[in-house]
Amino acid sequence: MASRLTSSQINTIAKRLLDAEEKRAPIPPLTAEFPELAVEDAYAIQLAVLEVKKSRGEVVYGRKAGLTSQAIQKLFGVNEPDFGHLLASMMVESGAAIPSSEVIQAKAEPEIAFVLDQDLRGPGVTALDVIGATKYILPVLEIIDSRIADWKIKLGDTIADNASCGKVVIGGPAHPVTGMDLRLIGVVLEKNGEVIATGAGAAALGNPAIAVAWLANKLSTFDQYLRKGELILPGSLTSAFDAKPGDHVRATFDRIGVVSVRFT
Repeated sequence: MASRLTSSQINTIAKRLLDAEEKRAPIPPLTAEFPELAVEDAYAIQLAVLEVKKSRGEVVYGRKAGLTSQAIQKLFGVNEPDFGHLLASMMVESGAAIPSSEVIQAKAEPEIAFVLDQDLRGPGVTALDVIGATKYILPVLEIIDSRIADWKIKLGDTIADNASCGKVVIGGPAHPVTGMDLRLIGVVLEKNGEVIATGAGAAALGNPAIAVAWLANKLSTFDQYLRKGELILPGSLTSAFDAKPGDHVRATFDRIGVVSVRFT
C-alpha cells in the first residue's frame, strides 16, 4: 500500500495528533488540509502515532473494529468500517470514573468484546473461525473520543486518529461464546437513569463475529494479526452518545452482564 504523503508529512501529522491528545486541544480536520487523504495514508499516520506511544512504554492490549453499524456510519457520514489499536492505558474497570482531564469530547457506545484463546491470522478468517478462537466475551462500553475539533471527521480523519478510540470500560462477568447467538444479544443503554438507546448484536455487520473476522482480514493487509489474549471490539450496537462531566452511563446486556462508568 503506497502512501501518497511523504514520510515527513506522516510524522508531522502524527505529532499533531499526539500533541492534541496530550494537551486536550483538538485540531482542525486533517481532511480539510488534505482533501484527498487516502485510507492508506490515514493508516500510516495511525501506525506512526502507535509507534511513538510504544516507544514511550505503552502496551497494545487489543484491537478494535469501528464504524461497523449503520447507526454509527450514519452519525459520522462514512460508509465503511475501520480499525484501531487498544492500549493498556485505555482500560477502565466498570463502576469507575473517567475524569474530564483524560478525554476531550467523549461519546459512549455499548459493545460485546471478545477475548481470544488463540491467534487469528487473515486472510480468509470466517465468523466460525472467530467463534472457535474466542475464550470468552464481555460487556464493554467504548468511550470514543476525537482529537479532531467538534467531531467534524471524515473516514481519513478517524482512521488517522486511531479510529477515534479513547477509553474502554470493561464489565462482566466473562461468558463462553459456545451455543450463543451473538446476533440476538440485546442491550439497553442508559444515561443518568434514562434509556437513550437499545440495540442488538446484529448491528455490528450482522454479527459481531463477522466484524471480528473483517478485522482479522483487514489487519492481514498490514502484515498484522489478532493475538491470543487480546481484547477485541467489534463495533457499537447503537449510535454513540455524548458523555459529559456528571453523567453516569450504564449498558445492560441480555445474558452477558452490565457495564457502567461515571464522568467527573
